[in-house]
Amino acid sequence: MKKVYLHPLPVRIWHWVNAISFIILILTGLQIRLVDKMHWMSFKTAVKIHSYLGFVLLINYFIWFIYYFGTLKFFKIYIPPIWRPIEFIKRALRQVRYYAYGIMVGDKNPHHPTPENKFNPLQQVAYLMIMIVCIPLQLITGLVLWDPVKFKTLGSLLGGLQIVSFIHTALWVFYAFFIFVHMYLSTLGHTPLAHIIAMITGYEEEHEEH
Repeated sequence: MKKVYLHPLPVRIWHWVNAISFIILILTGLQIRLVDKMHWMSFKTAVKIHSYLGFVLLINYFIWFIYYFGTLKFFKIYIPPIWRPIEFIKRALRQVRYYAYGIMVGDKNPHHPTPENKFNPLQQVAYLMIMIVCIPLQLITGLVLWDPVKFKTLGSLLGGLQIVSFIHTALWVFYAFFIFVHMYLSTLGHTPLAHIIAMITGYEEEHEEH
Protein backbone atom coordinates (compact mmCIF):
# COMPACT_ATOMS: atom_id res chain seq x y z
CA MET A 1 0.00 0.00 0.00
CA LYS A 2 1.37 3.41 -0.96
CA LYS A 3 0.05 6.84 -0.11
CA VAL A 4 -0.64 9.62 -2.61
CA TYR A 5 -0.98 13.20 -1.38
CA LEU A 6 -4.21 13.91 -3.21
CA HIS A 7 -5.97 16.68 -1.26
CA PRO A 8 -3.98 19.80 -0.24
CA LEU A 9 -5.02 21.54 2.98
CA PRO A 10 -6.94 24.41 1.29
CA VAL A 11 -9.00 21.86 -0.66
CA ARG A 12 -9.79 19.87 2.48
CA ILE A 13 -10.87 22.95 4.42
CA TRP A 14 -13.02 24.10 1.49
CA HIS A 15 -14.58 20.65 1.12
CA TRP A 16 -15.64 20.27 4.76
CA VAL A 17 -16.93 23.83 5.07
CA ASN A 18 -18.89 23.24 1.87
CA ALA A 19 -20.22 19.85 2.98
CA ILE A 20 -21.39 20.99 6.41
CA SER A 21 -22.89 24.20 5.01
CA PHE A 22 -24.78 22.36 2.28
CA ILE A 23 -26.27 19.82 4.68
CA ILE A 24 -27.49 22.53 7.05
CA LEU A 25 -28.75 24.64 4.14
CA ILE A 26 -30.72 21.67 2.81
CA LEU A 27 -32.28 21.02 6.22
CA THR A 28 -33.11 24.66 6.93
CA GLY A 29 -34.44 25.01 3.38
CA LEU A 30 -36.73 22.07 4.07
CA GLN A 31 -37.96 23.76 7.24
CA ILE A 32 -38.58 27.03 5.37
CA ARG A 33 -40.51 25.32 2.57
CA LEU A 34 -42.55 23.06 4.87
CA VAL A 35 -43.08 25.47 7.73
CA ASP A 36 -46.61 24.20 8.37
CA LYS A 37 -45.61 20.54 8.40
CA MET A 38 -42.19 20.54 10.09
CA HIS A 39 -41.19 21.98 13.43
CA TRP A 40 -37.46 21.40 13.79
CA MET A 41 -36.99 25.08 14.52
CA SER A 42 -38.88 28.33 14.14
CA PHE A 43 -39.30 29.82 10.68
CA LYS A 44 -37.33 32.90 11.76
CA THR A 45 -34.43 30.79 13.05
CA ALA A 46 -34.39 28.67 9.89
CA VAL A 47 -34.27 31.77 7.68
CA LYS A 48 -31.51 33.32 9.78
CA ILE A 49 -29.33 30.18 9.69
CA HIS A 50 -30.05 29.66 5.99
CA SER A 51 -29.08 33.24 5.13
CA TYR A 52 -25.92 33.18 7.25
CA LEU A 53 -24.69 29.92 5.77
CA GLY A 54 -25.59 31.15 2.30
CA PHE A 55 -22.99 33.90 2.73
CA VAL A 56 -20.51 31.37 4.15
CA LEU A 57 -21.03 29.32 0.99
CA LEU A 58 -20.57 32.44 -1.15
CA ILE A 59 -17.23 33.24 0.51
CA ASN A 60 -16.19 29.60 0.31
CA TYR A 61 -16.95 29.54 -3.41
CA PHE A 62 -14.67 32.51 -4.00
CA ILE A 63 -11.93 30.73 -2.03
CA TRP A 64 -12.36 27.71 -4.30
CA PHE A 65 -12.35 29.96 -7.40
CA ILE A 66 -9.20 31.84 -6.38
CA TYR A 67 -7.34 28.67 -5.41
CA TYR A 68 -8.14 26.59 -8.50
CA PHE A 69 -7.86 29.37 -11.05
CA GLY A 70 -4.92 31.04 -9.30
CA THR A 71 -2.90 27.81 -9.36
CA LEU A 72 -4.30 26.80 -12.79
CA LYS A 73 -5.35 23.48 -11.24
CA PHE A 74 -8.89 24.04 -12.50
CA PHE A 75 -7.88 23.42 -16.12
CA LYS A 76 -5.97 20.23 -15.24
CA ILE A 77 -8.51 18.73 -12.85
CA TYR A 78 -11.98 19.90 -13.90
CA ILE A 79 -11.81 20.25 -17.69
CA PRO A 80 -12.55 16.97 -19.53
CA PRO A 81 -10.08 16.26 -22.37
CA ILE A 82 -12.52 17.19 -25.14
CA TRP A 83 -9.56 17.37 -27.53
CA ARG A 84 -9.41 13.53 -27.16
CA PRO A 85 -13.15 12.75 -27.38
CA ILE A 86 -12.94 9.06 -28.31
CA GLU A 87 -10.52 8.26 -25.49
CA PHE A 88 -12.64 10.25 -23.04
CA ILE A 89 -15.86 8.47 -24.07
CA LYS A 90 -14.18 5.07 -23.72
CA ARG A 91 -12.95 5.95 -20.23
CA ALA A 92 -16.38 7.27 -19.28
CA LEU A 93 -18.06 4.06 -20.46
CA ARG A 94 -15.57 1.97 -18.47
CA GLN A 95 -16.43 4.03 -15.40
CA VAL A 96 -20.17 3.59 -16.01
CA ARG A 97 -19.68 -0.17 -16.32
CA TYR A 98 -17.71 -0.22 -13.09
CA TYR A 99 -20.40 1.66 -11.13
CA ALA A 100 -23.27 -0.29 -12.70
CA TYR A 101 -21.77 -3.79 -12.60
CA GLY A 102 -18.04 -4.12 -11.95
CA ILE A 103 -18.11 -2.95 -8.35
CA MET A 104 -20.61 -5.70 -7.51
CA VAL A 105 -18.38 -8.49 -8.84
CA GLY A 106 -15.13 -7.24 -7.33
CA ASP A 107 -13.60 -5.45 -10.33
CA LYS A 108 -11.05 -2.76 -9.63
CA ASN A 109 -11.89 0.88 -10.21
CA PRO A 110 -10.57 1.78 -13.70
CA HIS A 111 -9.65 5.26 -12.48
CA HIS A 112 -6.67 5.74 -10.18
CA PRO A 113 -6.53 9.33 -8.93
CA THR A 114 -3.36 11.41 -8.92
CA PRO A 115 -2.88 15.05 -7.83
CA GLU A 116 -3.17 16.16 -11.47
CA ASN A 117 -5.94 13.71 -12.42
CA LYS A 118 -8.17 13.45 -9.37
CA PHE A 119 -11.53 12.88 -11.00
CA ASN A 120 -12.75 10.08 -13.22
CA PRO A 121 -14.54 11.12 -16.45
CA LEU A 122 -18.01 11.07 -14.86
CA GLN A 123 -16.82 13.13 -11.90
CA GLN A 124 -15.16 15.65 -14.21
CA VAL A 125 -18.39 16.33 -16.09
CA ALA A 126 -20.51 16.39 -12.92
CA TYR A 127 -18.19 18.61 -10.86
CA LEU A 128 -17.55 20.98 -13.75
CA MET A 129 -21.28 21.58 -14.15
CA ILE A 130 -21.80 21.90 -10.40
CA MET A 131 -18.97 24.35 -9.82
CA ILE A 132 -19.41 26.49 -12.93
CA VAL A 133 -23.19 26.43 -13.39
CA CYS A 134 -25.15 25.06 -10.44
CA ILE A 135 -23.45 26.67 -7.46
CA PRO A 136 -23.18 30.16 -9.02
CA LEU A 137 -26.86 29.93 -10.02
CA GLN A 138 -27.81 28.81 -6.51
CA LEU A 139 -25.86 31.68 -4.96
CA ILE A 140 -27.32 34.27 -7.33
CA THR A 141 -30.93 33.11 -6.82
CA GLY A 142 -30.25 32.96 -3.09
CA LEU A 143 -29.18 36.60 -3.07
CA VAL A 144 -32.34 37.62 -4.93
CA LEU A 145 -34.55 35.72 -2.47
CA TRP A 146 -32.59 37.13 0.49
CA ASP A 147 -33.32 40.73 -0.60
CA PRO A 148 -35.72 40.97 -3.57
CA VAL A 149 -35.66 44.78 -3.44
CA LYS A 150 -31.90 45.24 -3.44
CA PHE A 151 -31.44 42.61 -6.16
CA LYS A 152 -34.58 43.48 -8.11
CA THR A 153 -32.70 44.02 -11.39
CA LEU A 154 -30.93 40.69 -11.06
CA GLY A 155 -34.24 38.99 -10.33
CA SER A 156 -35.80 40.57 -13.41
CA LEU A 157 -32.95 39.31 -15.59
CA LEU A 158 -33.64 35.79 -14.34
CA GLY A 159 -37.32 36.02 -15.20
CA GLY A 160 -38.89 37.32 -12.02
CA LEU A 161 -39.19 36.21 -8.42
CA GLN A 162 -41.31 33.14 -9.18
CA ILE A 163 -38.74 31.78 -11.65
CA VAL A 164 -35.93 32.60 -9.23
CA SER A 165 -37.71 30.71 -6.45
CA PHE A 166 -38.31 27.73 -8.75
CA ILE A 167 -34.63 27.58 -9.80
CA HIS A 168 -33.45 27.85 -6.20
CA THR A 169 -35.80 25.09 -5.05
CA ALA A 170 -35.02 22.81 -8.01
CA LEU A 171 -31.31 23.12 -7.27
CA TRP A 172 -32.02 22.44 -3.60
CA VAL A 173 -33.66 19.13 -4.61
CA PHE A 174 -30.69 18.34 -6.86
CA TYR A 175 -28.15 18.99 -4.09
CA ALA A 176 -30.11 16.85 -1.62
CA PHE A 177 -29.98 13.96 -4.09
CA PHE A 178 -26.34 14.66 -4.96
CA ILE A 179 -25.21 14.52 -1.33
CA PHE A 180 -26.74 11.07 -0.87
CA VAL A 181 -24.98 9.82 -4.02
CA HIS A 182 -21.73 11.52 -3.01
CA MET A 183 -21.83 9.96 0.45
CA TYR A 184 -22.44 6.53 -1.07
CA LEU A 185 -19.59 6.88 -3.58
CA SER A 186 -17.27 8.04 -0.79
CA THR A 187 -17.61 4.58 0.78
CA LEU A 188 -16.37 2.75 -2.32
CA GLY A 189 -12.66 2.86 -1.51
CA HIS A 190 -10.62 -0.20 -0.48
CA THR A 191 -12.33 0.30 2.88
CA PRO A 192 -15.63 2.14 3.51
CA LEU A 193 -13.80 5.00 5.25
CA ALA A 194 -10.73 5.21 2.99
CA HIS A 195 -11.90 8.17 0.87
CA ILE A 196 -13.32 9.98 3.91
CA ILE A 197 -10.06 9.61 5.84
CA ALA A 198 -8.18 10.84 2.76
CA MET A 199 -10.25 14.01 2.78
CA ILE A 200 -9.17 14.55 6.40
CA THR A 201 -5.47 13.65 6.14
CA GLY A 202 -4.92 14.54 2.49
CA TYR A 203 -3.41 11.13 1.71
CA GLU A 204 -5.19 8.54 -0.42
CA GLU A 205 -4.00 4.97 0.05
CA GLU A 206 -3.46 2.96 -3.12
CA HIS A 207 -2.52 -0.68 -3.70
CA GLU A 208 1.01 -1.12 -5.01
CA GLU A 209 -0.12 -3.07 -8.07
CA HIS A 210 -1.86 0.06 -9.34
